[in-house]
Amino acid sequence: MSDTFYVVSESEHNALVEAAYQHRGFSAEEATGGAKLCAEASRHGIRTHNALKALHLDHLFGSGSQGCVPNVEIEEKPTRFAASKVWNANRKLGQATAYAAMEEAIRLADEFGVGMVSVDNAFHYLWGGGYVMEAAKRGYVAYTNCTAALAEVVPFGGKFPTLGTNPHSWGLPTTDAVGFPIVIDWATSVVAMGRVQQFAREGLELPPNAAVDADGKPTTDPNKAKALIPFGAHKGYGLSLINELIGAYIGGSLPTLRNRWTQQPEEKHTCCFFFQVWHPDAMSGGDFALGRSQSENVKAVVGDLLGHGNETCILPGQFEAQAARLSAEHGGLLFSAAEVDGFNEIATEVGRSPWSIASLKSVEV
Repeated sequence: MSDTFYVVSESEHNALVEAAYQHRGFSAEEATGGAKLCAEASRHGIRTHNALKALHLDHLFGSGSQGCVPNVEIEEKPTRFAASKVWNANRKLGQATAYAAMEEAIRLADEFGVGMVSVDNAFHYLWGGGYVMEAAKRGYVAYTNCTAALAEVVPFGGKFPTLGTNPHSWGLPTTDAVGFPIVIDWATSVVAMGRVQQFAREGLELPPNAAVDADGKPTTDPNKAKALIPFGAHKGYGLSLINELIGAYIGGSLPTLRNRWTQQPEEKHTCCFFFQVWHPDAMSGGDFALGRSQSENVKAVVGDLLGHGNETCILPGQFEAQAARLSAEHGGLLFSAAEVDGFNEIATEVGRSPWSIASLKSVEV
């Protein structure tokens, strides 16, 4: 079955999203970063982390609460390590902070071979895959994780949500080898809470054993989902635990208090980010078989993985690359009718004209 989507120009999308952020007090620079990440998510088919999610998250936990402070500056903390930076984000908008952190990690990698940026007192940056994908397109190996906005995930064997959805995102510069960067990006729950919200918006059911209701019982109804379940049982739990512990090393505090500002106000309630970038040249041992270059060697390895009858297997990042080509083919970003309605609510909020769905180009996907 095909679905109907409506094409909105990126410039029109960005103008609305930037206006929404500026309406909430964010600077032009912050609004630009916020809109850019949202556009990248939409272009690459990441509908769970588009502008609707971003602005909803800001309303609930950001400038509409205490988790994000518009128009603030990042403070660089002292460290004795040349290839690492430690920042106090002062609750700056997560997307603007993340783009700046990735740029700094790239700069460090150019100088030292590897660069690391740890960010304390942050507000959620949404789609981690967007940051590592951009770095990978520029020729770097990149990684990021963050502590999620809320503790919404029940640990393996437990019954109370004490973990975030805690995503991990990897980007590898494989465009020469496969035509696009391999991007491995996942929440450590079976589904992200953004997926729950999307499914509720679209009237769809969740997969089995992805969420629990208020009584801790599994449910497929997104409207009844109150907490999430880790993917892969103890394995997803372990990966989620990594984020919480990395955050603890940076300065993050108790997961169950994150963004719950009325609980123990003397405690710390903010998120943490972690970024690391490697320059491929810094990793090379130089001993590639049959005289291959590093790039040729990566291509040979991928070819072997997808050979032997595995030719139809999908590489991480392939669906995103296909979605980006579809966006380019149709000349804009693709949204469902429900999403257009959501954007029109935002337009009303900021006093802009709504998008007329009748005037938008429709495509069947």
